[in-house]
Amino acid sequence: MNYRHAFHAGNFADVIKHIVLARIITYLQDKPGPFRVIDTHAGAGLYDLDSDEARRSGEWLTGIARLMQARLSNESAALTKPYLDIVRAFNPKGELKAYPGSPLIARGLLRPQDRLVACELEPKARKALIGVLRRDEQARVVDLDGWVALPAFVPPKERRGLVLIDPPFEAKDEFERLGEAFATAFAKWPTGIYVIWYPAKSRRATDTLAQTVARLAAAAKPPGKCLRLEFSVAPQLDGGALASAGLLIVNPPYTLQGELKTILPELEMPLGQGGAARFRLEVPKP
Repeated sequence: MNYRHAFHAGNFADVIKHIVLARIITYLQDKPGPFRVIDTHAGAGLYDLDSDEARRSGEWLTGIARLMQARLSNESAALTKPYLDIVRAFNPKGELKAYPGSPLIARGLLRPQDRLVACELEPKARKALIGVLRRDEQARVVDLDGWVALPAFVPPKERRGLVLIDPPFEAKDEFERLGEAFATAFAKWPTGIYVIWYPAKSRRATDTLAQTVARLAAAAKPPGKCLRLEFSVAPQLDGGALASAGLLIVNPPYTLQGELKTILPELEMPLGQGGAARFRLEVPKP
């Protein structure tokens, strides 16, 4: 995949990923102790939906724009509110002009005692990220390759928090690197929460990754848990635009699966393209 995120910001995959991210951080807020969010491939932080890239792809129009207009049940509206409130904060006039990426979603949910580490190697994206987080004492932008940063920053001194692993999938061996990097980090911090994003274009690659991650989690002492979510807005065509994406959540909050069972069915109609979307939510077998 040639993945410049400015083309894809606010698309269906971002919507699903950021809803999950917000629900996990909201759960972490329930205890008074501080936590840390580590974003290994943070991107630019804030994306202009009037930019040439966003206009050319128009992916946000079938993602965040549809969710903002969707009629959700009271329960789903309450569960998605922390995420949507942050999106609205960057669009104060009510018209969608900007979309916050993962580091800004996370930053918007930090309490004064919590911290964010955002890693970005690409110079333009890193400069933009520094710009939106400038003088923020709770957020640190690191000029480091995410694969190097992943084992380097765990465990955090807070011993609570989550790691978001969201690589661009530009290299052919990205799935293999992802499995290896997770294994190294998980060995150092087996009690942390990990959120792993991936494009679901190859069933063999995604199943292998899910089995690898589930096996590592199950082998920990005490055994960790793993949750797999895939969301498809249309059939995935060879060579076509991304229509299916997944998340592996290791050590998910005990509340998360039930929350997603409430939210996801209500997203099938608004996010579907040419018909209703589909999702799978399961505990993968090692």
